Amino acid sequence: MGRVRKPKPARFICALMGTPQGPWGVVRSRMEERFGLVILESPPYPFTHSRYYEPEMGRELIKFFWAFGRPFPREELVEAKLFTNTLEEELGSYREGRLHRVVNLDPGYVTDAQLVLATTKDYSHRIYLGQGIHAEVTLIFRNGAFRPLEWTYPDYRTTLVIGFMEEVRRGLLAERRRRG
Repeated sequence: MGRVRKPKPARFICALMGTPQGPWGVVRSRMEERFGLVILESPPYPFTHSRYYEPEMGRELIKFFWAFGRPFPREELVEAKLFTNTLEEELGSYREGRLHRVVNLDPGYVTDAQLVLATTKDYSHRIYLGQGIHAEVTLIFRNGAFRPLEWTYPDYRTTLVIGFMEEVRRGLLAERRRRG
């Protein structure tokens, strides 16, 4: 029998998507209140990997990532996703009985071994966590780099995203060394 151990805290990250003129200041303020200061930000890139969001959010969408400085207990992923869903709804508007979001927020965390994302969508490779939220291992760290999996979204396979997640991981490990 293995011993039950609490895992080391992770680094909270969030993927953000919307138009370049989106309410990013409001989003940042609300998220920093909840998760601590943003300590790393990726460059924005045009989100051209899918047209799935265009009917709801329009064209010429951008995507970027934030990493937050406060240690993130992994068991709080459900609450984080519920928070970001609420924020998406508050910033969006209802038309014809349907929510039209102006931002899409996909929270997750980076550990020394993986990038995990939260989602409301069930699928064969996702684990149910509770309250309608599932977790997906999106990237794994192997042989010195993050590697995509069969189901990894196309943009998470790019050198920009993988490089950002590796930078987040390096910062997390450096912080752990400083703290002992």
